[in-house]
This record gives sequence, structure tokens and C-alpha cells, in this order.
Amino acid sequence: MASHPVLYEWNIRVHLADLSSNLGRHATLDDLPPSELDRLAELGFEWIWLLGVWQTGEAGRRVSRTSPQLRQSYQQVLPDVAASDICGSPFAVASYTVSPDLGGDGALARFRERLKACGMRLMLDFVPNHTAIDHPWAREHPDYYVHGSDNDREREPLNYLLVPEAGIFAYGRDPYFPGWPDTLQLNYGSPALQDAMRNELIKIAAACDGVRCDMAMLLTPEVFKKTWGIEARPFWPETIQAVRAMHPEFIFMAEVYWGMEWDLQQQGFDHTYDKRLYDRLRSGDANAVRAHLTASLEFQNKSVRFLENHDEERAADVFPPSAHQAAAMIAYFVPGMRFFHDGQLEGRHKKTSVHLCRRAAEKADQFLESFYMQLLAWLRQPVLRTGEWQMLETTPDSCFAFAWSDERNRALVVVNFSPDPAQCRADAEMSFDLPGWGYKFLLLRPDS
Repeated sequence: MASHPVLYEWNIRVHLADLSSNLGRHATLDDLPPSELDRLAELGFEWIWLLGVWQTGEAGRRVSRTSPQLRQSYQQVLPDVAASDICGSPFAVASYTVSPDLGGDGALARFRERLKACGMRLMLDFVPNHTAIDHPWAREHPDYYVHGSDNDREREPLNYLLVPEAGIFAYGRDPYFPGWPDTLQLNYGSPALQDAMRNELIKIAAACDGVRCDMAMLLTPEVFKKTWGIEARPFWPETIQAVRAMHPEFIFMAEVYWGMEWDLQQQGFDHTYDKRLYDRLRSGDANAVRAHLTASLEFQNKSVRFLENHDEERAADVFPPSAHQAAAMIAYFVPGMRFFHDGQLEGRHKKTSVHLCRRAAEKADQFLESFYMQLLAWLRQPVLRTGEWQMLETTPDSCFAFAWSDERNRALVVVNFSPDPAQCRADAEMSFDLPGWGYKFLLLRPDS
């Protein structure tokens, strides 16, 4: 497997809805045509992250369908949105079993084998901070959750819920926002809960090759205590070790923010979100981007680089076309995991809420689609997967130059991250006249 792998996040519920419409019948994972998997493999993807395979509950769907704020967001994208289009957040998990709508656990196992035959690996979600409101544990193991009082509920109605015959539960949340009203907060101060969640993850690990751990930093003792005032022992190191004892090559990717990426890498995560690079690219601040890329290679090699995902706005909507290309040439030609989102390659502008299982019809942006096909072709070069990376000294400050080298080849990427034309000089020896937001890719011999 490459040192700098390429991952594709696939919103499978939305994709199967499109396929069902084309087939004129309900489609499951078994109906995905071989040509689609072959295409992803040919483009160079080594990891497929299937978003939305786990079962959601009726309580979560009810929240998704009745929230005025959510309904307004749906209608901005789908003016004709219907209840059947709203399938609930995939992060309000009622059971870590594959939804029957997707074909169940058997269909996922067959899909994984098909991926393997194409040389790709399967990543699934693990949502450790909370469960769906109607998860069986809410009634069978209420001690697994954070509870509140009548006073808590009266004082913070957006953070607590009365579950009949079970008590007042806290909604899942992070410390900076109101609770997610389709979830219940798990109590990591409980050793029994930690054991139960570890066992859930061990079961998940038998069905895939890696997990993307949702809001992974919320479980750390310092954050959990800040949010809930509850002492908790560390969860991740022991859990990662337990999974790897059974599946030595299993991969852990963390969604993580607040400058805690290095902390989670030290706790055993193979890859951590790099939202800081995304934010700096989005701001257009070349000096801030450069400062970020001076971090140690140990840190950068485990960073996940992206221009969009299901949480962020569409890159085609955020970046003007030329700036979009320049940002991509930086994000995807530095070390780490290269992360592409469903619809990004086609230049989609309309963001689909994770609560929906239908998306708006959009024509592909041929300009961006052509660009991404070329970018992925460059990333398929072995030197870009397993070579050594170096950021070269450049002038002026708007310019970046990255060198990748192995025993056979050397690649050079030069980017002008500015709207103004520039003569980009790299290592005081090479000079390139680039237009605003311009770039150049060269594949050279090692000694050139």
C-alpha cells in the first residue's frame, strides 16, 4: 500500500438512490456495476470510504424530517424535497449493522471482496461520541450515557431530552455548540461503556479495512472533562491496540480539530484531518499555508489533505475555478493521505446534507472534471505515492515548489498561489513564468 494513499468518500445512500432511479427498482450494494469500481481503481483510489452504511433509527429520521432549520437547508438544494428523501443522519447510529436498504451485512461483505479484487480497501464510519436516540442501549444500559436533571433540562433545553421510562439524557455534542438532537451522549467516565464501545469497534473491524472516527477528540480525557465535568480514562490507545492485535493492518483515521491532530497521532491514529491547511488555502494566505507546511514530516505524513468533504462547502462553490486548481495542486502534492469527496471530481456546486438520500441533478463542470482527471493521472505516478517530498525555497512569497524523488524519477510541482502573474524561482536555479493561480508539473530524472 502506498505511503501517501488516495481516498474517495462515497455517499452511498445518495448514489444508490441515483442508481435506483436509473434501474427503475430499489438498488443495493450488490447492484453497483463493476464498471464503477473499475473506474475508481483506474483513477488511482486505494481507499473507498462508504458514508452511511449503518442503520439509523426512526427517532433520528423524525428529527431530520421535522426540524424547521434542517428543512430549510434541504429546500435550498432540493425545492421538491419529500419525506422519502430524508433518511436521517448517518452519525445517529442505531445499530452497527448494515442497513437493509443497502442489502444488509452480506451485501457489504460482497462489496468488500469486489473492492479487494480491484486493489482497493474499505473504510467505514465509527461514531464513538454518541448513539441514536433509539439505540437499544438507551433502555438496556442507561448507565452508558450522560444524564441530566430537571433543572438541566429547563436551563438547557437544547442539550437534554426526556426519554420516557429511562430518564433525562444529554444530547451528544461538542463543548462549543448546542447538542445534536438526534443523538444521546455516551459517558466515557464509565469503564463498562468503554468496554462496550471497544467491542463494537472490534466487530466493525471484521467488516472493513479501516475506520473514520467521527469527532475523535471529544473522547480525550481533557475534552470530555471540559464538556461534561466527568473524569474519563483514555479510550483510544487501548482500543487501537486491541483492534490491531486482531487486525494488524487495520487503519484508523480521525476527524479531529482544535490543534489536537498531533495528540491523536501519538495515541495511535494513522491519519488525522488537516482542516488547518484547508482553512488557510480557503483564506488565500500563502504565507500561512507555507508556515503550516514546515511542520515535521512525521506529522505531515499522517495528515489528511482535502478541499471538501461532507461537512465543508463544495470546493467548486468556495474557490473560483483557477484558484480551485492552485489550491488543489498544493493540497494534493504534499505528504499525507489525499482525500476526495463524492461529486468533487465533477465540480458539483450543491452541497447535499448528510440527512438526505437524494441530491440535486447537476451537470458536470467540464473544466474542473478535466483538471481533476489530469491531477489524478499525475498522482498515479509511483514517485508521488512512495517518494520523498521536499518543499523548496521559492520567491516571491506567493510561489510554492515541491520536489518528489525516488530512485527512478523526480517530480516537480510549482504553484503561483496568487491572482497576479509571477516569475517563480525555486532554489535560485529554476525559474517559471506563471499566470495568476498558475501551476506546472514536471516529471524528471533523479539527477535533473
